[in-house]
Amino acid sequence: MWQEAIRRKRYLLDRAGAPGVWDKTGAHGQARGIRNKSQDGLYESYYCMSQQHPLIVFLLLIVMGACLALLTVFFASGLNIEDHVAFVITVPTALAIFLTVFVLVCIESIFKKLLHLFSLLIWACLVAMGYLFMFSGGIVCPWDQVSFFLFIVFVVYTMLPFSMRDAIIASVVTSASHTVVLIVCLSAKTSSMEPMVWQILANIIIFLCGNMAGAYHKHLMELALRQTYLDTCNCIKAPIKLEFEKQQQERLLLSLLPAHIARVMKAEIIQRLKGPNFGQMENTNNFHNLYVQRHTNVSILYADIVGFTRLASDCSPGELVHMLNELFGKFDQIAKENECMRIKILGDCYYCVSGLPDSLPNHAKNCVKMGLDMCEAIKKVRDATGVDINMRVGVHSGNVLCGVIGLQKWQYDVWSHDVTLANHMEAGGVPGRVHITSVTLEHLNGAYKVEDGNGQDRDPYLKEHGVITYLVINPKVERRSPQYHRPRLNGAKMRASVRMTRYLESWGAAKPFANLHHRDSMTNENGHITTAGVPMGQYHFQRRSERTKSQKKRFEEELNERIIRTFDGINAQKQWLKSEDIQRISLFFHNKTLEKEYRATTLPAFKYYVTCACLIFFCIFVVQILVLPKTVVLGISFGMAFLILCVILFVCFIGHFMQCSKSASTSWLWLLRSSVIIANKPWPRITLTMTTTTLILIMAVFNMFFLEENMISVVPAYNSSNETYHLLNGQYIILTDKNNFYLPYLIYSCILGLISCSVFLRINYELKMVIMLTAVVVYNIIILQTHSSLLDEYSTFLYRTEILDRPGVLKDLKTMGSISLFIFFVTLLVLARQNEYYCRLDFLWKNKFKKECEEIETMENLNRVLLENVLPAHVAEHFLARNWKNEDLYHQSYDLVCVMFASIPDFKEFYTESDVNKEGLECLRLLNEIIADFDELLSKPKFSGVEKIKTIGSTYMAATGLNTASGPEQYMHIGTMVEFAFALVGKLDLINKHSFNDFKLRVGINHGPVIAGVIGAQKPQYDIWGNTVNVASRMDSTGVLGKIQVTEETSHILLALGYMCSCRGIINVKGKGDLQTYFVHTEMTRSLSQGNVMP
Repeated sequence: MWQEAIRRKRYLLDRAGAPGVWDKTGAHGQARGIRNKSQDGLYESYYCMSQQHPLIVFLLLIVMGACLALLTVFFASGLNIEDHVAFVITVPTALAIFLTVFVLVCIESIFKKLLHLFSLLIWACLVAMGYLFMFSGGIVCPWDQVSFFLFIVFVVYTMLPFSMRDAIIASVVTSASHTVVLIVCLSAKTSSMEPMVWQILANIIIFLCGNMAGAYHKHLMELALRQTYLDTCNCIKAPIKLEFEKQQQERLLLSLLPAHIARVMKAEIIQRLKGPNFGQMENTNNFHNLYVQRHTNVSILYADIVGFTRLASDCSPGELVHMLNELFGKFDQIAKENECMRIKILGDCYYCVSGLPDSLPNHAKNCVKMGLDMCEAIKKVRDATGVDINMRVGVHSGNVLCGVIGLQKWQYDVWSHDVTLANHMEAGGVPGRVHITSVTLEHLNGAYKVEDGNGQDRDPYLKEHGVITYLVINPKVERRSPQYHRPRLNGAKMRASVRMTRYLESWGAAKPFANLHHRDSMTNENGHITTAGVPMGQYHFQRRSERTKSQKKRFEEELNERIIRTFDGINAQKQWLKSEDIQRISLFFHNKTLEKEYRATTLPAFKYYVTCACLIFFCIFVVQILVLPKTVVLGISFGMAFLILCVILFVCFIGHFMQCSKSASTSWLWLLRSSVIIANKPWPRITLTMTTTTLILIMAVFNMFFLEENMISVVPAYNSSNETYHLLNGQYIILTDKNNFYLPYLIYSCILGLISCSVFLRINYELKMVIMLTAVVVYNIIILQTHSSLLDEYSTFLYRTEILDRPGVLKDLKTMGSISLFIFFVTLLVLARQNEYYCRLDFLWKNKFKKECEEIETMENLNRVLLENVLPAHVAEHFLARNWKNEDLYHQSYDLVCVMFASIPDFKEFYTESDVNKEGLECLRLLNEIIADFDELLSKPKFSGVEKIKTIGSTYMAATGLNTASGPEQYMHIGTMVEFAFALVGKLDLINKHSFNDFKLRVGINHGPVIAGVIGAQKPQYDIWGNTVNVASRMDSTGVLGKIQVTEETSHILLALGYMCSCRGIINVKGKGDLQTYFVHTEMTRSLSQGNVMP
């Protein structure tokens, strides 16, 4: 019974631990999981916008900060405003525009409406700024504003809410326009194209690298956002599902047991499901738990449908189950109206108690009123259908022990001498009347008129105990006119069962487990629509379908509202506020265990991070090869770095290649283990991250320290040998033919090195912050200190004219280099923190989802345990299936079922009510041990085909063949039932030995056709009916202590199976006449291999 539950648990836990959002393949697969249009629209319209909003805010702050820095540097440097009018106009204007956009963006309603317009406006303004910067403050060079346009390309992908297609278009337009404009402007003023070509090619490589890194970052961020969205939705749905499972579990539990006992048993079941011995009952102090309580001053009602046995013999399986469900459903409704609790259904016998679980002063009146209503209901059926059935009711008042005994097929029951007396009051009653004792009469306080019942003349038990009985006079009968007759159904030619079924349909009793899968409804609506006694099943079904659709719509709307409310709480702006789970500054989890688990998570995508970083390294190499002199140091340094990176790549990927290759040698397994360690352990990843990024950052400036000091030289204008002429402001200046334009590209290489740090998305942002901060500090030391003179000479060389003797802020390599590095550092730091926040948020959602999945699984298993404690496993599967129609009652006819009744008659004498045994409680404790030990036998594999039906007092009822396919071994289960009876005898002997008792088991077995079904919506109950069941019960009641009595037909099969049977002779069986019966020898058990199977 646990296999399916375990499979579902594994699925849920696998889902909770699915590949992370930063795993290329796993994320892609999960991102495609958003298929619902309404939820996809919610993601696009709300989630993406709410998360992109802080990025746009940060971008505007960075750009405005850069503008303020430029203005500060300009005025601090003492430059002449008249010479830099374009700068003075452009930067403040841009600052004003971005400030205006910033204010508008902060207004949420405007931002929602104009999101894409703001994105286009910011991009257009940045591009315009770039061109204004290019053409102001000095001469135009091939390297002019490359860093600024690289910044535009990168933020288009990472900080503006463009789609991937739009981002590619905007970035390509940005890069291509910069390249084309430079080519057009410079080609007209340059006599030799070769130096410019190398620089333009280097620009193209830089832009390609920026596009690649930006697209890579955007792709994984989109997957991350969608995955976090999915995990968030799962975590929002999980409590809803958990709430449903709890409600369903409560309904199931309360359909079996009263609330006061259900709470105690529920806690134990949950403990069992969570405990190490999954699915096994716990024993405490060698005794099973006893869930029985004593209640005083209650009234017990027993009611039997007289004539139903004869009617049932004429019914089809469906008709029988429908009739029973409608009849007992009506009785449940009457019980509820009269404050009575139905205890159990025994065939066509119904008994209930008033005064449970809470004491009621009018309990006797309730039971009498209910008995009268039941008689009236049956009279209406008889008058309307002409079927000769009646109701015999017995009521007695006293004390009861109530609760549950055994381990399986729990059924709430009551025990006491008063219960036994109430049962005999029904047996000694009169059809159509309510039969009460003198004790009950005293509690009525004259509410009803009565007449002598003379019950002692009809029942020996009443006579033996001298019980005085009375018959209640129904007030409705006294008031009713003698000429009153209810019109009958037109159907004299119909079978009685058909007339009954058609009439009872008008009662519209609810079906068992009708709301078991009612997940989508937020409110409970039930009950059939009827009019004038005519069934309205089809109309009801249509209305219910319409109602279900409406409920589903309301469910989706409420789910979306919950999602929106939750996203308000996880908006990226909230990462700067106080959180219960995450620290504001460091983003560490408050829970140290959770922090440790997060850092230890596997990272299969790490090899792709290294790959992207190596591609950026390759771009740096190409850029420097294009613009730097081809020296030996350049080749050796990049060669060694390339070799180290290749080793790192090899170690990261070798495991993946070996898993794909079927012919991998076992001698290379250590490489596979290395790859696994890198993917699974944090410290190897941190080490490789630091090694890779440090190497790339070093190589960005390494060769600057090995260039000759005289690489830049100014040649007089009159020297015409090996010269390259450039037109500058109408005059020619002459440069040497050596490649002198490498300095800006070394700064750009530094920027690419910083970008390489950002591609390690899942690496902790504090590590990336330390690496990038160290790099920026070192780079600024190089630019502003160690190589400051080199940059100054280069600027002096460019501006040896009369118009401008020094470059403006935008053309000064030291100033713009330092500002550019700082802008990229802040931008990358913001993105790194954003990535870290989403990584941790996604991990947090997954962790919560995993825990909720475990709780949901516990609830589902609890529901399954409860359901399988009402029904056989195969019937429970029917109701748990998603495709069954709750308009249909479950019923099944079987041709060959073996039924056993095993009773302990001695227990009636053993049971006493005194202070010594706590008014019978200790006697029931022993009965609980006996029944529990019997139930434990059912868990043995050889008895897996035995199905416990119920216990009736000290009688144990079971059946085999309810889930056995027909075939040549169709009779084998009868032998299994006999073996089970032998095992029961052995168990009882063992209990006798330990408890110093001498109980004897009396067993009756019969086989044949039966009808099985589930009836009762208030307390669903699985039962079997038919002549086979009745005869099996008579085999027990007419049997002999210590013997197994079977019918003649059953004995023939047992003989063929290898058992020994002896003829008892002919006995009189009530309702069946004279039958010849047999005893099965209990001194031996047979081996199935020794017997011959019946053909």
